[in-house]
Amino acid sequence: MRAVVAIRYGGPKVLQIVERPEPVVGPRDVLITVRAASLNPLDFKVRSGKAKLALPLPTPVALGCDVAGVVARVGAEVTRWKVGDEVFARLEKLRMGGLAELAVADEQVVAAKPRTISFEAAAAIPLAGLTSLQALRESAAMTSGQRVLIHAGAGGVGSLAIQIAKILGLHVLTTTSTKNIDFVRSLGADEVIDYTRETLDATPHDLDAVFDTLGAASELASIRATKRGGTVVGVGGLPDGAFARAWLPAWARPAVWMLTTRRRRAATRAGVRFVYLFMRPDGAQLAELAGWIDDKRLTPVIHRSYAFAEIHEAFAELERGRARGKIVVTISS
Repeated sequence: MRAVVAIRYGGPKVLQIVERPEPVVGPRDVLITVRAASLNPLDFKVRSGKAKLALPLPTPVALGCDVAGVVARVGAEVTRWKVGDEVFARLEKLRMGGLAELAVADEQVVAAKPRTISFEAAAAIPLAGLTSLQALRESAAMTSGQRVLIHAGAGGVGSLAIQIAKILGLHVLTTTSTKNIDFVRSLGADEVIDYTRETLDATPHDLDAVFDTLGAASELASIRATKRGGTVVGVGGLPDGAFARAWLPAWARPAVWMLTTRRRRAATRAGVRFVYLFMRPDGAQLAELAGWIDDKRLTPVIHRSYAFAEIHEAFAELERGRARGKIVVTISS
């Protein structure tokens, strides 16, 4: 089968489309003929080696974690799926390889593809949708009527997070550039902060929570904008102690502790809880998202779809960081 791999850790030039053996299907696994996959910032972080402490994948590294396609084979103990089912999934963290003609996943992380959308649109959902849902409903434990700021509302995660926040009954603020103000309002944003004209510090909000996809200085501004007792959920910056203990080798944990000193102190002074989210694949939650899609309450946003052979161009667009919604790769028709 054809698959996209990074032949070694590095920049875009290490990407190749190669012939690889078909994935081994375990007793509880589902083999999926991939129709479409989507790209996420995690993909170029894995390719570059920036994620290898948490995801120690051997080279050549198979890339891609969001897939939509058709079940081609099931393991002997699989009860939920059969050959021919149309499905989508966020592959398990140590089983990357969605940018390929075939991918394998545990049956528990797979869900039925939404009936009302294409494979390309379905592939745009898993990582971004699950990250948003888990950040808002679990990490921040938000309830209807509360106020949340979602950074980068026009992006792949933000464009879904705004819609999911509205489904959960939240009052949504978001940051974006001038050209995307109308777009994020169309997704449901109640208030918009144009980061090209104003800073978050100049706009007091007394927020219940912030979903921060940017990291670094943005996390500190998010903490300052959150009221005492509130929560900042980060996905784009450095991890917290809980993540380091669970995912990083022991020798790396002191460095994380030192590098996050300023953030921890800021959160303590403000009386704000900071949580680093490393989302988990979850087939049941994907099924919930699929239901919202089929009910016309949630709409995936595709920036552009690329052919499999255009994988270098797709990664270049992803790394420019200006996509409105998700970048999708069509694997087969």
